[in-house]
Amino acid sequence: MTAVKDVLVPDIGDFKDVEIIEVNISPGQQVNEEDPLITLESDKASMEVPAPFSGTVQEVKVAVGDKVSEGSLVCTVEVGEASVPEPPSPDGEQETDVEPCRAAPQPAPEQKEEQPSPAPKEKPQPAAEAEAPASPPAAEPGAAVDEAAFAKAHASPSVRRFARELGADLGRITGSGPKGRILKEDVQAFVKGVMTRPPEAAAAQAAPAAAGGGIPPIPEIDFSQFGAIEEVELSRIKKKSGPALHRSWLNVPHVTHHEEADITDVDAYRKDLDTEAKEKGYRVTLLAFLMKACVSAMRTYPNFNSSLSPDGSKLIMKKYFHIGIAVDTPGGLVVPVFRDVDRKGVVELSKELGETSIRARDGKLGPADMQGACFTISSLGGIGGTAFTPIVNAPEVAILGVTRSKMAPVWDGENFAPRNMLPLSLSYDHRVIDGALAARFAANLRYLLGDVRRLVL
Repeated sequence: MTAVKDVLVPDIGDFKDVEIIEVNISPGQQVNEEDPLITLESDKASMEVPAPFSGTVQEVKVAVGDKVSEGSLVCTVEVGEASVPEPPSPDGEQETDVEPCRAAPQPAPEQKEEQPSPAPKEKPQPAAEAEAPASPPAAEPGAAVDEAAFAKAHASPSVRRFARELGADLGRITGSGPKGRILKEDVQAFVKGVMTRPPEAAAAQAAPAAAGGGIPPIPEIDFSQFGAIEEVELSRIKKKSGPALHRSWLNVPHVTHHEEADITDVDAYRKDLDTEAKEKGYRVTLLAFLMKACVSAMRTYPNFNSSLSPDGSKLIMKKYFHIGIAVDTPGGLVVPVFRDVDRKGVVELSKELGETSIRARDGKLGPADMQGACFTISSLGGIGGTAFTPIVNAPEVAILGVTRSKMAPVWDGENFAPRNMLPLSLSYDHRVIDGALAARFAANLRYLLGDVRRLVL
């Protein structure tokens, strides 16, 4: 007996309309349980949707670039005894089946039908239509097509020819196809947008990343006129996180308070724990102590464990303590969330930090792993520095930046003594936290880190 079952997108947290960046299956392909079917990417992370059971793929219902939510239909799979002996399709067949999905939005016959359409319009209104071909270049006032950027654009020959005919600069068009490929529809949308906007708006469209919030765009410069250049594509994580950071920087009035904490005794205790931990396969870092100290300080100053309501009229006070930790990965910065830090000890947090860091660097974190933080810690201690201004991860209201500790002479009332001093940089949302409260919070952190016994009170 065989049966055809639907494969749906599982629970992916609060995310909706998440983009598909990879489709790993094709009709006729044999899949095993837990095999990755598709890969999704949100503004915070990428995740794979695994097969819930083994069988043979009957029909693929999605394509690269589609947006799905929990419950969306991914494919249908035939399961049962008859599906097991079916030989799997060759690897090359998968690419053959997926490729038409990429090319479907830009068939050649449509292009030929649209090309002669401007000609009839020129006869009744020759003067008006004579100006129409000049409209696309007007999107870049006084500038010709950037041939270097045009040549590097990810587009098919037919789309390039179509763009040439309309005078559209491919170097200024964002592709919506697989891996950023520019489709015919993207060119049409670009030209339509130019023709329906005043010159000022069209100029802003040429630099969308810099034109947010009514801020004048950064002028575009051809750097090749000064010497050799190379263009490197941003990682997917940076493309997604960049707008979120920009939004937070524009919306949150940032202030940063700097402090130093004497961690001489805490670090000595940490080293003792770490020596034992190495033999058991994990490490104990200062981050675990910082997480416990932040939770204790947040209990004392609960405004740091809040979020401002969307209308700005009230504070949403949180009764849980979830801490986000910024992790540096090959693809960019991600912030996994460690839940209920108040209920965990230093050893348990150290193990969880090690395991989660490995998953983050391997790209194995899902959206649920990076939601719900109350407060974030960004540590550059392993690299260096003396201070910096971390950007508040809104809707959180504060973030703690940590740089490398150093031995320094500290006056103890009678003599200068060498002490291990840790720089702290506390950025906060000034709408919720004022300077005095921030100074008290930072001073409380300094007090807690000065003696490890205070962290267990």
